[in-house]
Amino acid sequence: MPVNPVNKLRFGIFMPPFNSPSTQNPTTSLQRNIETIQLLDRLGYDEAWIGEHHSAGTEIIADPLTFIAHVGAVTRHIKLGTGVVSLPYHHPLWIADRAILVDHLLRGRLMLGVGPGSLPTDSEMIGLEPSQLRPALGEDLDVLLRLLLTEERVTHRTDRYSVVDARTQLAPFSDPCFEIAVAATVSPAGPILAGKHGLGLLSLGATTREGFDVLAHHWDVVEAEAAKAGQPTDRSRWRLVGPMHIAETKQQAIEDVRYGFDLFCEYTQKTLALPTFRAVGETFEERVAWINETGLGVIGTPDEAVTQIQRLMDQSDGGFGCYMMMQHDWANWEATQRHYELFARHVIPAFQPSQRRLLAAQDWARSRHGELDEKNGAAIQAWSEKYAAEKEAAGQA
Repeated sequence: MPVNPVNKLRFGIFMPPFNSPSTQNPTTSLQRNIETIQLLDRLGYDEAWIGEHHSAGTEIIADPLTFIAHVGAVTRHIKLGTGVVSLPYHHPLWIADRAILVDHLLRGRLMLGVGPGSLPTDSEMIGLEPSQLRPALGEDLDVLLRLLLTEERVTHRTDRYSVVDARTQLAPFSDPCFEIAVAATVSPAGPILAGKHGLGLLSLGATTREGFDVLAHHWDVVEAEAAKAGQPTDRSRWRLVGPMHIAETKQQAIEDVRYGFDLFCEYTQKTLALPTFRAVGETFEERVAWINETGLGVIGTPDEAVTQIQRLMDQSDGGFGCYMMMQHDWANWEATQRHYELFARHVIPAFQPSQRRLLAAQDWARSRHGELDEKNGAAIQAWSEKYAAEKEAAGQA
């Protein structure tokens, strides 16, 4: 059984969403995104994080908080997070207000993920350069946390917005606040902020070559910054993201992704403008190798998925709290549903305490099988003989 330093690993998805091709009906794409989370809710997944994007035609949810408010009404248990709100694009007072509202509507199932924004075409449309985004995130997060966590009136001015004697009308439903997490890819900017403020960490590039190499280092940064700021750290609030598609056999998984994998790869190569997540290869076979042979993810079987998650556990040097599959349209809807079902049945249990107890119970029962089988057989035989003797005696009487 896999070694898991965290007692019970949680599981979920990170949904940008990748809806391709861009020629498909966006309304039905959004409905499929909703139904994906409903399926995960029924299958017992723990979390779903939904992204914010405004350009490029594939990642089409503009406001994750609005989407989450709707999905919250049609699910029962799964926690829902913004993955992420691109904080430099917004006024922090309105983000605080909207998040508190959704937290009340969901009765505490909201999680707020924040980041600098990942699509350069998004920030370009509002006049922000990529070099401005990470410093802006640090400044805006300070303001947001004061609005969410304190009773004080907040005044702060930047060249992007002003906050003047501001305070939210409501406190969060979650006491004292819903969980807040910061996104990270390769740079230490996210881990620095997570440690400084005692927040969770979303490692969005955990399985990329660059992200995997700095995985343990990122948590070291979190702990170092937290120590300086007097903040607690908790590995259960560290979430790692990676892509997968599984089926009963590896060949079936590869055949499944012929449906949409090339379109996804072309999006990363020609549109996304994100060097840390760009597909390698021009043919379908080369691109599948980019996933499977580099350690980026799994197109294969449940056993290979378990091995990949254990590999991340080992690299993290102490464990993490949640593994999130990157949502995508590599396979058609039927094969995608089967993927999530197989993962829930055969991968999730490998990292949870119930499987340890079930296997221990099975091993114990098997160790007692021979002796108890003999005793039980003897008891049944004795009872049968007793019953026959009593019947015979009753007949003679």
